[in-house]
Amino acid sequence: MSITPKQLVKILEDELQPGLFKDYCPNGLQVEGSEQIKRLVTGVTACQALIDKAVELKADAILVHHGYFWKGEDSAIVGMKKRRIETLLKHNISLIGYHLPLDGHQELGNNAQLARLLGWKTEGGMEPGKARSVGSWGRPEAPVSLEVLGKQIEEKLGRKPLLIAGGDHEIKTLAWCTGAAQRMIDLALDLKVDAFVSGEISESTVHFARENGIHYISAGHHATERYGVMALGEWLKEKQGIEHTFVDIDSPV
Repeated sequence: MSITPKQLVKILEDELQPGLFKDYCPNGLQVEGSEQIKRLVTGVTACQALIDKAVELKADAILVHHGYFWKGEDSAIVGMKKRRIETLLKHNISLIGYHLPLDGHQELGNNAQLARLLGWKTEGGMEPGKARSVGSWGRPEAPVSLEVLGKQIEEKLGRKPLLIAGGDHEIKTLAWCTGAAQRMIDLALDLKVDAFVSGEISESTVHFARENGIHYISAGHHATERYGVMALGEWLKEKQGIEHTFVDIDSPV
């Protein structure tokens, strides 16, 4: 089975609805390669190591969460960017990326998949009035201490999280947003949840958590965002019959 890049993007856009999001990068086809896609590689970030592995696997396309052409970056195709794009073009590999639309999907998205992995029950989105919020809130399977929740996250993600205590209270409710969403802790506070989980942490996040009485868990940007693109690739495999391989290029961040 094979599919054209145009057909694949149409399927993805119908499902992910990128028009609902104000994003920092183009969503969809970013680099055009082969006219037919039989083998798809997915990964978190379109780094050189992922591209090289896709070449090794003879992939026709790469689907990622972190692609190229971010707002505010130098638009010149030089250095690292040149080498990456050169490799894609040389081997006729398409690059397809979906950023916020993949965070916000209610079943295949990063936040939905993280909740599924950790057994959290989703009650709603973090962003009031948005049909597809990039963050979610809900409840763990049972009330839990900050330390125990940290151990659960470490067991599932394979990475020890950084725990910032906002008191000594149990966690009965929590909010979460994968990646670099530490600044959304103010929305978590508005929701009156006991804890907020994201990928990264800023120095100011520590003081915000402590002074406002909300626990904060930094569980890793890469570690929290493996699961959406993995689920999306498997969904495409089942829906379209194309081959799919998820490649995990680890990052300590």
